[in-house]
Amino acid sequence: MTGDELIYLDHAATTPVDPRVLDAMLPWLRDDFGNAASRHHLPGRRAAAAVETAREQVATVLNADPREICFTSGATEANNLALLGLAGAPAYATRRHVVTVRTEHKAVLDPCHHLEGQGFELTVLGVDANGQLDLDALAAALRDDTLVVSAMHANNETGVLHPIADIGRLCRDRGVLFHTDATQSFTKEPIDVATANIDLLSLSAHKIYGPKGVGALYVRSRGPRVRLAPLIHGGGHERGLRSGTANVPGIVGLGESARLAYESMADETARLRTLRDRLRSSFVDRITGTTVIAASSPRLATVLNVTFDHVDADHLLRHQTRIAASTAAACTSATIQPSHVLGALGLTDSQIDGAIRFSLGSSSSESQIEATVQLMTHFVAGHREDPPAPQC
Repeated sequence: MTGDELIYLDHAATTPVDPRVLDAMLPWLRDDFGNAASRHHLPGRRAAAAVETAREQVATVLNADPREICFTSGATEANNLALLGLAGAPAYATRRHVVTVRTEHKAVLDPCHHLEGQGFELTVLGVDANGQLDLDALAAALRDDTLVVSAMHANNETGVLHPIADIGRLCRDRGVLFHTDATQSFTKEPIDVATANIDLLSLSAHKIYGPKGVGALYVRSRGPRVRLAPLIHGGGHERGLRSGTANVPGIVGLGESARLAYESMADETARLRTLRDRLRSSFVDRITGTTVIAASSPRLATVLNVTFDHVDADHLLRHQTRIAASTAAACTSATIQPSHVLGALGLTDSQIDGAIRFSLGSSSSESQIEATVQLMTHFVAGHREDPPAPQC
């Protein structure tokens, strides 16, 4: 690689659009412009068929029925539809208790707190120092009036994987619905909504080399059938769950990106895990004062979050042009504050200040990993602050 080439290690924030995905989308942007709801003529029917093909492609990854896939503008909308839609459904009027986890994305926590403001009771469970949820604590939190447990599959900052099959089994045994935000894990970890007893699942295209502005919500249709009140009213699109003219190019892009990522999932996961582990061991070996966050937990193969002692990570990343990585979740970077996720793991403010998330993807290579280690060794040495003087 050249001496000034950008090393992109922020795939958990967003991914580039795969050229094959763009090729699949272009006809629906250029020539096939039909409205998928206009099925009385050929252009509309062609668009509708393209949408249904994408629905099948997404459903295949989840072992779901295509009719259980509702397209949205992204995972944030999908999370809101799942949680607020359940709360507004008359079928669950007597269930006024919601359970979630402190390390959830704001796209889950904020709707949950909104429900709390509407009179729902909210239980927010903590995690241990490795970001893991105590299943006994979850079981103890469930009540007869619990509507839903919302627990993400993979954490966006640490990569920690929750045991969604165990959570799903526990919820099913207690008659509680289970929603999981799978934005980070979709096509990166196996997910079977049937065997894991998942009732609702959120996902997004731009995390898997698809376009921004499109995602989906899986909604279980039987055993039990999940009822949702729509958030957007208008024309009864998406089987009444989400009105609005279908974003055909975006939906086609989501379907194609899901298909491609699913086909290569096993090989790509193994490749990226090897690179991630090499990056981790090199940091620990070559940069003193390096701590791997949630090191002993099951984690995504693509995410490594480390903290460097006596380093202002935000200042470091802003004053170099070679490495694109993240010091906090991208969706909350508009407000500068310590990461609520890392705080939930018990990290101090100074540890959080020194934390950087490196997230690998399709462009990651052995040469990039070695260059990253060399550059970070130099950057950390140049930005390391003097430790505080000992107190007498």
